[in-house]
Amino acid sequence: MTDAPPALQAVVLAAGKGTRMKSDLPKVLHRIGGRTLLDHVLGAVRAAGVPRTVVVVGHEAELVEESCRAPDVAFALQRPQLGTGHAVQVAVPGLAADGWTLVLAGDVPLLRPATLRRLVDATVAAGASASVLTCVVADAGAYGRIVKDAAGRLQRIVEARDASPAELAIGEYNTGVFCYRTADLIAALARLRADNDQSEYYLTDTIAHLVADGRAVQAVAIDDPDEVVGINTVDELAAAETLLRRRG
Repeated sequence: MTDAPPALQAVVLAAGKGTRMKSDLPKVLHRIGGRTLLDHVLGAVRAAGVPRTVVVVGHEAELVEESCRAPDVAFALQRPQLGTGHAVQVAVPGLAADGWTLVLAGDVPLLRPATLRRLVDATVAAGASASVLTCVVADAGAYGRIVKDAAGRLQRIVEARDASPAELAIGEYNTGVFCYRTADLIAALARLRADNDQSEYYLTDTIAHLVADGRAVQAVAIDDPDEVVGINTVDELAAAETLLRRRG
């Protein structure tokens, strides 16, 4: 792996309760392979060469903080929880204003360090304001769709609940893993509005704002959807455990 670019940092979103897990334990503290989901994610981030991470906490914040307290980890508290965009907004005071920022969820335990590194390297090499890690499947289900223009250029990400029938037919989806030029991320976050079906601030809307400003954005695709599977239910947790064992 190449050396990390200057001021590379990460924001890991870990504030949610995970209601569908049917447990009082915060979702990111459930385990596969004997380690919490959050520990898997932080391990991948570190192995990708990221020297500092801000973990956004909310539900049972003290428990989550205690599980991953380390010299290279800082915390930001999200209360109330008003969406993924809001989660990153509360992390901004803990970020260096220059360089590059990875943003990802704390419930993607199978994500490989090499994939994060490739996303960062692609962003830096392109001089892009943002890159989103994507995957193509036959049916993207409840995932946000990657909307491109006729030339194949990324234009926006539309959440499934807000998508038109034509947009729902798109097979390329947002994995929830991003790399931003930090200054452009901060500027785009300031423009977010909660004018959507959930009345939340979507991080995904930063892409359309950057495009509108003439900034370069791109989709970086991966081939293996198993690597970016998120954990929302007990069944998905068990499936991830099986995938981890197969990986060896």
